[in-house]
Amino acid sequence: MIGRLNHVAIAVPDLDAAAAQYRDTLGAEVGAPQDEPAHGVTVVFITLPNTKIELLYPLGDNSPIRGFLDKNPAGGIHHICYEVADIRAARDKLKADGARVLGDGEPKIGAHGKPVLFLHPKDFNGCLIELEEV
Repeated sequence: MIGRLNHVAIAVPDLDAAAAQYRDTLGAEVGAPQDEPAHGVTVVFITLPNTKIELLYPLGDNSPIRGFLDKNPAGGIHHICYEVADIRAARDKLKADGARVLGDGEPKIGAHGKPVLFLHPKDFNGCLIELEEV
C-alpha cells in the first residue's frame, strides 16, 4: 500500500536557526517558510536527492507542535510521511485492520497541496504516520 518515503518531519524550537543549520552547515536546499493554518504549523521543506525533511514550528497557541515541544524542548522527529496512490482506499483498509485514523478520518489538504491523513502512533510502534496521496 505505501509507496516511497515522502518526508521526515522534525519539530524545532527555532525555525530560522534550524533552516540556517541545514542550509549553511549541511549545504542543503532549504525552501521558504510556509504557514499551514489548517494544521497549526509553519513548515520549511529541505529537499534532498531521495526525500525531504520537513521542519515544523508551532503556528498559534493551539498548535499540536506546541505540545510536542513542551514535552521535547530541544525538538525531535515528529512524524514520517509515506506516499499512497489512493488515500481513501488506504484509510478504509487501515481502519478495517484496526488502525486509528486521527481527526475526523477525512483527508485534509497538506503542505504540498495534496490530501493527507495521520495514523495514531500507538498503532505504529510509537511513530506518528502521515499518508499523502500522490
